[in-house]
Amino acid sequence: MLLKSTTRHIHIFTATVENNELLPSENVLTLDVDPDNEFIWNEDTLQQVYRKFDEGVEAYSGADLTDYNIRRIGSDLEHFVRSLLQKGEISYNLESRVMNYSMGLPQVVSTEK
Repeated sequence: MLLKSTTRHIHIFTATVENNELLPSENVLTLDVDPDNEFIWNEDTLQQVYRKFDEGVEAYSGADLTDYNIRRIGSDLEHFVRSLLQKGEISYNLESRVMNYSMGLPQVVSTEK
């Protein structure tokens, strides 16, 4: 049975991806970060999210893959993405089809002195 956790910017599935299709798996988690391309990412920040994901999965090592466990990992990752935005490590993609500033309004630096 396919379990999933979908937040605005983090999608986790108990599945593998083959030919752009999700195939349910009892022991594999697949992570999709920012599926709507709402943010501008660089490789380092993406790797930080993947490492945080691995840490979350490791924390539940040996436990059953349940809705609760997967949603907890997804929620923790969503908060981590927010912290990256607040620290300025990622920014909103102004070319995105999604313009709702779901993590808060962008910070604008004043040029006035």
